Amino acid sequence: MADPKPAGPSPAPPVPRPLARVVLGVTGGIAAYKAAELARLLVKDGVRVDVVMTRNATRFVTPMTFQALTGRPVATDLWEAGAANAMDHIAISRGADAIVVAPASADFLARLAQGRADDLLATLCLARECPLAVAPAMNRQMWSNPATQRNVAQLAADGVMLLGPGSGDQACGEVGDGRMVEAQEIFDALVALTVPKSLAGRRVLVTAGPTFEAIDPVRGITNLSSGKMGFALARAAAEAGATVTMVAGPTSLPTPAGVERVDVVSAAQMADAVFARVAKHDVFVAVAAVADYRPSTAHERKLKKKAEAMTIALEPTVDILARVATGPRPPFCVGFAAESHDVEKFGEEKRKRKKLALLVANRAQDALGADHNAVTLLDASGATRLPRMDKLALARRLIVEIAARLPPRARGRRGDSR
Repeated sequence: MADPKPAGPSPAPPVPRPLARVVLGVTGGIAAYKAAELARLLVKDGVRVDVVMTRNATRFVTPMTFQALTGRPVATDLWEAGAANAMDHIAISRGADAIVVAPASADFLARLAQGRADDLLATLCLARECPLAVAPAMNRQMWSNPATQRNVAQLAADGVMLLGPGSGDQACGEVGDGRMVEAQEIFDALVALTVPKSLAGRRVLVTAGPTFEAIDPVRGITNLSSGKMGFALARAAAEAGATVTMVAGPTSLPTPAGVERVDVVSAAQMADAVFARVAKHDVFVAVAAVADYRPSTAHERKLKKKAEAMTIALEPTVDILARVATGPRPPFCVGFAAESHDVEKFGEEKRKRKKLALLVANRAQDALGADHNAVTLLDASGATRLPRMDKLALARRLIVEIAARLPPRARGRRGDSR
């Protein structure tokens, strides 16, 4: 094994700066209460939030609520006395990473599509230099009305990011499309705006979570994997512009935005799902903690407890990563190794044995089920140690590292002519 490099930053491009400043526009609608939660999430993440409310928005939530949440004055009037140079409609948006209007009423979408500038929020959207996102919120019939759909199509053509709407119960008592998406989903979309699209045009396949190998209908063999690292990597790859498919073992974690999810239970099911899809992908990231063994026989009925000891015969499961990595025209393969000791030694042995381009190694007792992790990257050039960080931050760093290592033939969609 090559001598490890000194601990420190890798030569890969730096991780992009985090979201720093957002202008949050709030229009009139019952969903305005969700904007308060969005403001809270942004502030908690260290983002400076400047809130701009329409007159009708103040009928649902007071400006004082947003001022308390953000620690910033709230703008409501285009003609407010004392505004710097009377140019708030320009100044507020300057230096912002994004403007997001949540909720965006049907009336506001119409005015935005027409390029009108008849209040402060509409005017600063027209005078912006940053990306604009809108989260529609309205009655299902208002949303499906041809006029609204024409306005939405125009906004999309103009480069406005549409977040939602969702579907479900509405304040009017009806059910259907038109609900404002949840604050967390909007927050995630805003964060993704700052991420360079280093994997644009790539297709990434990720496995995540544990597997469950049945002994009988109620018992089985599994492990302590929470799936957090795999889900974070799927999200980070999608943020970086990739088309992402995630094959997930049993976990209750929510599916990251923009990720296609395939749920499986056993190692055999995960193998089938991967083998059926991997040929269409440029990158395969095997994060799942796949069981190494399964019971030779899965009993159809629950086994009854007895006084004597029970012996369960085990047989090895298929090595999904090794089979993919050694197959014809394999994608760029990234493996994970959770070791209890001698992490770099055993990790490098695994990397070479499975013929992997990159392996991410860590101590199992520090990672399984935890929210933070420290890892060592192992490739043909040696070892690079990354400091302990939360798993989403680590996932974003790993995506930067993977993108920097992609060989020319792995760039672009597999199967394309080169």
